[in-house]
Amino acid sequence: MPKAAKRAAAPSRITRSREGTTILTDSNQPTPLQARKSGALRGTARVPGDKSISHRALILGALAIGETRISGLLEGEDVLNTAKAMRALGAKVERTGDCEWRVHGVGVAGFAAPEIPLDFGNSGTGCRLAMGAVAGSPIVATFDGDASLRSRPMRRIVDPLELMGAKVVSSSEGGRLPLTLQGARDPLPILYRTPVPSAQIKSAVLLAGLSAPGITTVIEAEASRDHTELMLQHFGATVVTEPEGAHGRKISLTGQPELRGAPVVVPADPSSAAFPMVAALVVPGSDIELTDVMTNPLRTGLIATLREMGASIEESDVRGDAGEPMASFRVRGSKLKGVEVPPERAPSMIDEYLVLAVAAAFAEGTTVMRGLHELRVKESDRLEATAAMLRVNGVVVEIDGDDLIVEGKGQVPGGGVVATHMDHRIAMSALVMGLAADRPVAVDDTGFIATSFPDFVPMMRRLGAEFG
Repeated sequence: MPKAAKRAAAPSRITRSREGTTILTDSNQPTPLQARKSGALRGTARVPGDKSISHRALILGALAIGETRISGLLEGEDVLNTAKAMRALGAKVERTGDCEWRVHGVGVAGFAAPEIPLDFGNSGTGCRLAMGAVAGSPIVATFDGDASLRSRPMRRIVDPLELMGAKVVSSSEGGRLPLTLQGARDPLPILYRTPVPSAQIKSAVLLAGLSAPGITTVIEAEASRDHTELMLQHFGATVVTEPEGAHGRKISLTGQPELRGAPVVVPADPSSAAFPMVAALVVPGSDIELTDVMTNPLRTGLIATLREMGASIEESDVRGDAGEPMASFRVRGSKLKGVEVPPERAPSMIDEYLVLAVAAAFAEGTTVMRGLHELRVKESDRLEATAAMLRVNGVVVEIDGDDLIVEGKGQVPGGGVVATHMDHRIAMSALVMGLAADRPVAVDDTGFIATSFPDFVPMMRRLGAEFG
């Protein structure tokens, strides 16, 4: 079987050696699991480092001069693939301890042509941001991934990169992976209006703009995550952000800076924290604490929504690092009510709608989540997959255009087997649902949870979750 075909058919799995290092293996064997009604969840936990920050720390460390020390890096498969890609592009990237990494960068536009395709596995973030970084270097690189990533759109990323002087040499139908990109020899600064709220599009343009003379500007009608802007400033770039319209932002980057290596402390991932948080809310009597969770206001839409639903979520120990705030949260079992979630909140919680739908199923009353088009172009069509996850477990749910409507009855019958579609967040959301459902909830495969949260099952078990 050709190598590319084998890669698409055999998803990567993640294991740990006795020394604690991460080993990726290929296996076609699914790893099903079921969750059943649990007693109250108790204890304190720190979820893995934020995936968005981990990707960006590796990429910007590779584009900087000197050494970048990263602590708290998420050692899930997605981030490890980004680390391997940065090595292939010429940066020195090494693991120095548990979640401790060191990067010696090559400088802006300093990437070397990789000898092999850059394989990002399941990670759209790592792939799309790296495309932006490569677009500003005069090299040719091929981007590839697993079957899920190969099915996802890349054209909206490469369109602005081609305006800046990069060129798609070859790609699969519809501009999908595998895709070969020729970076720009003389990158051009552009003013670009993003067609949809997307931190990935914005970040790709800004990373390519590092190599261009003058000012590269991105205008977004709705503000998306600003991690790239904050970290660019942390590494020494000049970035100016201004309001644009009612909900948007205008971001201007001064090109050709000399980025300098800088220490990065990666806060706990709020998207990962969402799973034990919702589990504690829906399992009666629960009382847990989640530490060091990022509280960037463009990532806290879920917490705001859950509080509107009546959730008991208390914040403490507020602090920050590298421009990113963090805090600890005490979460207790709560009676939730249905609410309407406005579409302008979507960019601040786009990865959390799946588990929010689980919370909505246990709430009393109807929850309407509006403006979820972006869910259709994630690891799976998450809008359809979320509705299917709920329906197979006896929850009344409807999709109306890009809106998801969940009829909460205060309890979930359960008893279903959920198709995960190679999507880690579907798997974790379904397992959370099973912890409070009347009957066990099963998932067909948990292998892809390792892409973002390798310790999910053991950590939840330590809190009292019943998996088996």
